[in-house]
Amino acid sequence: MIPFAPPRIDDKIIAAVTETLKSGWITTGPRTKQFEREITDYCKCKATLCLNSATAGLEIMLRWLGVGEGDEVILPAYTYSATANVVMHVGATPVFVDVNADDFNINIANIKQAINENTKVIMPVDFGGFPCDYDALNDLVNSTEIKTLFRADCENQ
Repeated sequence: MIPFAPPRIDDKIIAAVTETLKSGWITTGPRTKQFEREITDYCKCKATLCLNSATAGLEIMLRWLGVGEGDEVILPAYTYSATANVVMHVGATPVFVDVNADDFNINIANIKQAINENTKVIMPVDFGGFPCDYDALNDLVNSTEIKTLFRADCENQ
């Protein structure tokens, strides 16, 4: 058996969890705010917002980008259900494209075929520690052919 992402649970972690539970704050309390400040300082960014899951992060970004009814979001066909669920939750349509046979990441040629005037987002998902080919993806979306298809519906797009 090969362990997949085994958690580190030692006395220090147990003490921190116990202290947090006893504080009465288990969601957006003072520790979360402290963590947000520390991440902001570490990353030298303007602000940080902690969420409860990657799913919440995906949804908040789609909403910030103004993605909604009539819009399409391109996704790999091989992904967790939450990836498509957030697209549907904001009222957009998930468009699944096939993945590469060698690394199971979204296939760039298939993305190109799926892009149309309703495409607002391409949501690649890295698989099993193998990142997508972001250089090829950026080359695709920055090509004149693809840029001419895009129409922004709001300022953030």
